[in-house]
Amino acid sequence: MKKVAVFVLLLVGTTSQIASSVKDGLLPNGNFEQGPKASELKGTKVMSGKSIPNWEICGYVEYIKSGQKQDDMLLIVPQGAFAVRLGNGALIKQKIRVIKDMFYSLTFSASRTCAQEERLNVSVSPNNEQNDSGLFPIQTMYSSNGWDSYAWAFQADAHVIEISIHNPSVEEDAVCGPIIDSIALKTLYYPKRTRANLLKNGNFEEGPYIFPIPTSEGVIIPPEIEDDHSPLPGWIIESLKAIKHIDSEHFSVPQGKRAIELIAGKESTVVQIVKTSIGRNYLLSFVVGDANNGCEGPMMVEAFAGKNMVMVSYNSKGKGGFKAARLAFRAESTRTRITFYSTIYTIKSDNSGSLCGPVLDDVKLLSVRKLHHL
Repeated sequence: MKKVAVFVLLLVGTTSQIASSVKDGLLPNGNFEQGPKASELKGTKVMSGKSIPNWEICGYVEYIKSGQKQDDMLLIVPQGAFAVRLGNGALIKQKIRVIKDMFYSLTFSASRTCAQEERLNVSVSPNNEQNDSGLFPIQTMYSSNGWDSYAWAFQADAHVIEISIHNPSVEEDAVCGPIIDSIALKTLYYPKRTRANLLKNGNFEEGPYIFPIPTSEGVIIPPEIEDDHSPLPGWIIESLKAIKHIDSEHFSVPQGKRAIELIAGKESTVVQIVKTSIGRNYLLSFVVGDANNGCEGPMMVEAFAGKNMVMVSYNSKGKGGFKAARLAFRAESTRTRITFYSTIYTIKSDNSGSLCGPVLDDVKLLSVRKLHHL
């Protein structure tokens, strides 16, 4: 059974109140259901830096209620009844106690409003690595409900860290900016290679926190995430667009409880570089399917092991299902690059225009004696 990290909130200010120990999940008041007093609001604008319990804010921050509108535009609150909107240059932050040197994944939900190019910058301090932050463009909505959950990973460089989410944009309308909700933390345990699988986390079971709510549509893992700080341990998201981490509570998952969905065609690529022996024979096996999320039509996954490649077709009815595939090869290097991407761009059949794609799961790499029997 996995150990669960315990972290305690340190409130900014002079108060000595400390939140009780919690398991992986929401930060204290991470869903913003506890809000400012009426006297600390001017309309929806939060007037004091410490008005929202457990959080410190800076800049133009609004406290948004579900169902609220800005002119004719409905402001989408991802979960629950309340959320915050970060206007020009606004920032929210919270201090927490963690285990130094451990890896963590932060999951948060966001929806866009009225800005042309909405972005969010996620960071922690202290941080021994310069420019180690996550910049999330909140432009493409991958889910059909108007909001997405995102993941970002980091290594804790101290026992107490401060997590910040910042809107770096400056718009003509100062209130325009993303709506933030449901911020959670999860400890990441990096799996090791074994004789049964030379790939790390080939079943994608280790990954970011996924909210257990009925409307969850998985977690977006942004592109260009390197291996040592990936919310999907062992894998590199080497592409222009994101991939989605999904769970069996909300989707059809071929094996176990987790899998990934390649949601942006050739722009969604996952890579792992594995140690191999020159001249030795290997077998790469994996499963391709659909998530039972209305993603219908022909699909194609291309798998590479160095210069070797196989194309796996799958005709999705959008109701779940999968097929097994494999690629046998002889290693030509001491390091072999294992790569997967989707050849075809697919859109959900619910008229939302949301991107979707094939599910990838149960990826294994084994050393074998002979190739001609495979």
